[in-house]
Amino acid sequence: MNNIEIKDNSFLRQFETTVNGHLAKIEYSSQERKVFLTKLVIPEEIQVEGFKENFIKAVLHHLQEQEMRVVPTSPHIAGFLRKNRQYKEMLPVGIRI
Repeated sequence: MNNIEIKDNSFLRQFETTVNGHLAKIEYSSQERKVFLTKLVIPEEIQVEGFKENFIKAVLHHLQEQEMRVVPTSPHIAGFLRKNRQYKEMLPVGIRI
């Protein structure tokens, strides 16, 4: 995942990574075996081409390892899943993007 290290900050309910001293995060809430990805925040300083996609992929990979289902409520993450159908199996039954 292009060496993006993901930290699950369960206290603040967000997945985080730090790049050049700037914090990028995906906020979430969880329920049973589902994670609702609610908000993507990437500071302007690290909005380089491809970073957003690689960050989302790293978080999805982290969740895949934990066998979690993903419900994207953030428009950015829903759009990413629409374009990257290989993550479709992570969606809960009945959820379509």
